Amino acid sequence: MSYVVSGLPLEEFRPLFGLSDADLAERGVLRCTADAPVGFPCRVSLADARPGETLLLLNYEHQAADTPYRSRHAIFVGEAATETARYVDALPPVLTVRPMISLRAFDAAGMMVDAALAPGAELEPAVERLLARPDTAYLHAHNAGRGCYAARIDRG
Repeated sequence: MSYVVSGLPLEEFRPLFGLSDADLAERGVLRCTADAPVGFPCRVSLADARPGETLLLLNYEHQAADTPYRSRHAIFVGEAATETARYVDALPPVLTVRPMISLRAFDAAGMMVDAALAPGAELEPAVERLLARPDTAYLHAHNAGRGCYAARIDRG
């Protein structure tokens, strides 16, 4: 089954890049610096920031459907991001290196219809199984440990 993994739109975050820490704080955003090669995943580029790179930590509404599953959570956005990532029929390494990913399948109305847990290295069969459901419109991937939104997955 063909699928597409998409990062968040860069243009939503570009106005925040380069703001002072005080201006970011007024918006509820924190600037932080990656201090490890894994653990600071940019939701735009779908790549882990390299040590020394700065990221913005902010609350983001990733599931805007007007349902009980409406959701927002903390995400990282790398200030070095230059374009929105799009992976076709491939999973980005930012997902596959994680110990456990939670997949949530939603219908066109934004209601959850199924879910699965899988180690990042074994994620693809779960993606294909959930997308094979006729009532699945899209998937959301989350880091299972902290619950952070990771990426959207659609049929290709």
